[in-house]
Formats: sequence, C-alpha cells, structure tokens
Amino acid sequence: MTRFVLDAGAVLHVTGATPADVDPGHELLAPTLVRSQTLSLLHEAVARGEMSTEAALAQHERIGRLRMRLLGDAVLRRVAWKLADQLGWPETYTTEYLALTQLQADAFVTLDPELARLVEGVVALASIDELRAP
Repeated sequence: MTRFVLDAGAVLHVTGATPADVDPGHELLAPTLVRSQTLSLLHEAVARGEMSTEAALAQHERIGRLRMRLLGDAVLRRVAWKLADQLGWPETYTTEYLALTQLQADAFVTLDPELARLVEGVVALASIDELRAP
C-alpha cells in the first residue's frame, strides 16, 4: 500500500466530471483544510463561469465520498509551522500538505508544476497517474 497526500487541485482532478479510478490499494490523505480549499475552488469556478452550480455541488458530493483520511492534529500544525519557516513562506496552508507527507505518507501529489518545483527535495513527489488502478 502506498500512502499519498493530495492537494486540493489533485482532489478536484480525482473527483472531476470523469472521476479517476484510484487504486484501492492506495491510501489517500490530506490535511483537514482541503475541505475548505476544494469548496472555495469549486465556488470560484462557478463564479468564473467555468462550471454550473449543479456540477460544482455534484463534485463537492463526490469529494465527500472520496475514501481519504483527513488529518490536522497539533503535531502536523507544528511541523507545518517549522516548514514554513524553513522555506521562508509566510503562509502555512501549503506546508500542512508537506508536513503530512513527511509525517505519514510516501509521496505528495500536486498538479501545480510551480509548487512541485518548489517542494522538490522537501518531500517525495508522485504524479496523478500513480494513483490510478492498474
């Protein structure tokens, strides 16, 4: 079993209009803030006219059904704080994903190439394709 931390963009990709088949042998993890981030990203997509409210709410329901452990304990927050200091980042949202990867996962999945570049060497990275069932 491989344990992957998914950022909000990866969660949206996996639960999109054509949901990706995630290998049931993998364990998906994310910090609890992913709920708010995905909700906001869906709302923003509706506001930009990229999707209907109905489609966004249907995807939000799929996110709720996704077999994914959400974590956000004090240890994770402390490690996220230290990582933000080490990386020189003023925010800790992203470092919560990195902290969770360091603490409990094998790799971090993001579709953001700039973020992937920034965190190379901080955590192991995996592609979205590595989540798929064989």
